[in-house]
Amino acid sequence: MSELVPGVARALSPLVRRVLAPNPGVMTGPGTNTYLVGIDEVAVIDPGPDDPSHRDAILGCGGDRIRWILVTHTHADHAPGAGPLAEATGAEVLAFDARDDLRIDRPLADGDVLEGTEFRLTALHTPGHASNHLCFLLEQERLLFSGDHVMSGSTVVIAPPDGDMSHYIESLERIRELPLRAIAPGHGELMDDPRGVVDGYLTHRRAREAAVHAALEAIGPTTVARIVERVYTDVPEHLHPVARYSVWAHLEKLVAEGRAQRDGEGLDATWTAG
Repeated sequence: MSELVPGVARALSPLVRRVLAPNPGVMTGPGTNTYLVGIDEVAVIDPGPDDPSHRDAILGCGGDRIRWILVTHTHADHAPGAGPLAEATGAEVLAFDARDDLRIDRPLADGDVLEGTEFRLTALHTPGHASNHLCFLLEQERLLFSGDHVMSGSTVVIAPPDGDMSHYIESLERIRELPLRAIAPGHGELMDDPRGVVDGYLTHRRAREAAVHAALEAIGPTTVARIVERVYTDVPEHLHPVARYSVWAHLEKLVAEGRAQRDGEGLDATWTAG
């Protein structure tokens, strides 16, 4: 039975609590996970949507101990709550950069460290799902807050032009080598087999890429929509419009590698094997 209940803070370890936002959906699963790290001083990771009830739940858990608000990336289900939460707490907002209406107090680069009273969080730049995506490593617990880089229960949509499949694969391979105990995803349950999860992601992506390339070779000049119909037979048809973005990302990777050619731009382009 899932313990993901909106608005209810759950302790995952002595240093970490999770509060689920009330925004379930096709792209968010049960909703966005907001994490609170620390005891005397608290860092909030991914404040989620600008929802008053969710903000009240975060404040009820962290209160006046909230010092920092960390944002993994600026998509609408992760970042909009940062500004109102900062106004309520005076906390500092940190992210890779300021965009998509997110205002920050300080940018974070790969390898930057945030030191709290009881914890140390290291920022890892993991582009792919978004070019400004960060994961955060809690060194005391070897726990990775993965944002949308890795999710529980589903794969991740890579949507060009900001999403990049080549960068995504490279970022997956990077975190695979970390000595992790668990992954705390932006959506879904805690994952206690990090390497197995990442290996599954890499296997899935490589299989999809091989199927996309095979479809190009089999049907000649074609569109993203036709490739989705041919390759994503294991995915419900109502999700095919979402799958088109990941196919587009795979095709752009094939073009960069000289294995495909594109005539036109974006989802309306025509693609051939290179």
